[in-house]
Amino acid sequence: MKSPARSLDSLRLCRGNFTRLVQRVLPESLFGRLALLLVVAVISSHVLALTLMFELSPFPPPPLQSPTAGLAGPGGMPPPHGPPGLFQVGLLMDISVRLLALLLAAWVGARWLSEPVRKLASAAKELGRDIHRAPMVEEGTLECREATRVFNQMHARIREQMVQRDQFVAAVSHDLRTPLTRLSLRVQSLPDPLVRQRFGRDIVEMNEMIRTTLDYLRGMTDPEPMVLLDVGSLLHSLAEDAQDSAQDVQVLGSLAAAPLLVQPLALRRCLGNLIDNAVRYGKKARISLQDKPEQLQISVCDDGSGIAEEELAKVLTPFYRLESSRNRHTGGVGLGLATASNIAHKHGGSLTLANHPAGGLVATLRMQRRITHG
Repeated sequence: MKSPARSLDSLRLCRGNFTRLVQRVLPESLFGRLALLLVVAVISSHVLALTLMFELSPFPPPPLQSPTAGLAGPGGMPPPHGPPGLFQVGLLMDISVRLLALLLAAWVGARWLSEPVRKLASAAKELGRDIHRAPMVEEGTLECREATRVFNQMHARIREQMVQRDQFVAAVSHDLRTPLTRLSLRVQSLPDPLVRQRFGRDIVEMNEMIRTTLDYLRGMTDPEPMVLLDVGSLLHSLAEDAQDSAQDVQVLGSLAAAPLLVQPLALRRCLGNLIDNAVRYGKKARISLQDKPEQLQISVCDDGSGIAEEELAKVLTPFYRLESSRNRHTGGVGLGLATASNIAHKHGGSLTLANHPAGGLVATLRMQRRITHG
C-alpha cells in the first residue's frame, strides 16, 4: 500500500505529464488555439443541442413506415407528429445552447488573451520596485514566449546600463574629488586668514554639491533589503541629532506606530532631507505622525514663507531650485526634495507639499503598509 506522500507525488507527476501532453497537442500560435477553441465550441454545441432536442421531447419520433403506409390521413398525407409548436421550441433550444457555448468560448478566449498581458504588467510593476528580480519564465503561446523574451532582453539591458552608470559615477567622483583635495591642501598655505576662510568655504560647498549630485545619479541602485522598522524611533533619533546640532526641531504628539516594512537607510535619507529642508528654508521643523491601518503619514512643517502654488510640484523635480534659494546661506542643488520623493515612490508611497494656512510649508510623506505573509 502506497503512503500518502507517494500517492501525492504520483498525482503531481501525472498532472505534470498531462499538462505537457496538452501543451504539445495544442497549436503553437494564439490564432491556432482560438480557432481550435471555436471549432470545439461549435461542434459541442451542435451535438448538445440535438441531444437535448431528442431527450427532452415529450413525443416519441414517428415509427418507420413503408411508402404505401400512413396514407389513411385526409388528402393522402400522413398524420402530423406532435403539437404544432414543437418545432419552434426545438429551434429556440438549439439557438440558446449554441449561444451559451459561444459565450463560454469567448470567456475562455478572453482569459487566454488577457493572462499574458496581466503577467507582463505584474512583471513590469515588480521591475520598478526591484531591478534585480529574476527574469520571467518563457511559457505559453508563441506570441507570449516572444513577448516574454523581449521583456527579459529589455530587463537585461537596463541592468547593464545601470551597472555602467554606477561605474561612470564612481569614476567621475574620484576624478572630481582628487583636485578638490589638492586645492584644499594648498589653501591651508595661504597667508591671509580671511582669504583662506573664503576659499575653504567654497571648497566645502563644491564638495557637498558633488556628493549630493553623484549620490542622486547613482540612484541608490544597491538592493537594500526590506525590514520591519519602528518609524517613530527613527523620527526621534533624527530629531535628537538635529537638536544636538543646535537646530530647532521638535516632535508634536506621539510618534508611536506599528512597525513598517521599509528600506531603513533610504527612509532615513528621505526623512533627513525633509527635516533639513524645513530647517534651511523655514528656520525650524515640527514633526508629527499619524498611524492608520492602511498607511503611515508623516508631516514636517516649518515657519518659512511657503512656496507659490504653481511651484509646489516643480520643486519635487531634480535640480529645480527657487530663485530665492540661490544664495550661499541656503545652498543646495535642488535634489533634497527630489530624492525624498523618489524614495517615497520606491516604497509605494508619495510625497506632497502644501502651504499651511497659518504660514509655512507642510511636507507630507504617506507610506502604504504592505501585507506580509509569514
